[in-house]
Amino acid sequence: MNPEHAPLVQMKKIAKHFGSVIALAGVSLEVFPGECHCLLGDNGAGKSTFIKTMSGVHKPTKGEILFEGKPMNFERPRDAIDAGIATVYQDLAMIPLMSISRNFFMGNEPTRKVGPFKFFDHEYANQVTMEEMNKMGISLRGPDQAVGTLSGGERQTVAIARAVHFGAKLLILDEPTSALGVRQTANVLATIDKVRKQGIAVVFITHNVRHALAVGDRFTVLNRGKTLGTAQRGQITPDELQDLMAGGQELVALEGSLGGTV
Repeated sequence: MNPEHAPLVQMKKIAKHFGSVIALAGVSLEVFPGECHCLLGDNGAGKSTFIKTMSGVHKPTKGEILFEGKPMNFERPRDAIDAGIATVYQDLAMIPLMSISRNFFMGNEPTRKVGPFKFFDHEYANQVTMEEMNKMGISLRGPDQAVGTLSGGERQTVAIARAVHFGAKLLILDEPTSALGVRQTANVLATIDKVRKQGIAVVFITHNVRHALAVGDRFTVLNRGKTLGTAQRGQITPDELQDLMAGGQELVALEGSLGGTV
């Protein structure tokens, strides 16, 4: 995070109601270019609703979204994608039996013309896929390898590399390490670090404090649809962050040191 830069995205007092259920009760968040901002909270804290509001899936009941300083009123996820907000969900939206290059370019297929006909440009897709995966530190056997043969961490990297290649300015990662082993988790965290160093903003949603502290620049904790506090790297210990997530006895003391809510 470079304090000289203006925030890339600002979520101001975002509320989201589903009938009588209050999923978010005035949550605020800022994310800067080149920053990994970790959004933590237990199940039911409101993390998923918040990122779906940020990515255009849900319209906020109240509140304002600013992207690059301009008010945004996303009607659908495509609007957020066009603005430069890419979300990688846990299910990854990939087809296991299709090749890596086909999955990489799904929805953005490059074509070449042969006479009056257009065909998928395999050569270009294969070349770009290999280059982008190499940038992320993943060596593939070949671009025609089926996605289903990759490890969970490698599939996450394919999805992240795809988002970066197609111009993401803000990358939202929804629990990318939740179902991974130690080595695969380390690979995904290394990928997040590479993306951040390219100047891309990252919102890393997790309930794992160790994973957050490994790559995070700032940490915001949600609990029951409210922000409990935000801390910068070095301002909070793993135990304090865990207590904050749990809403434990340390919460009151921590709020003073963190400056309260965002």
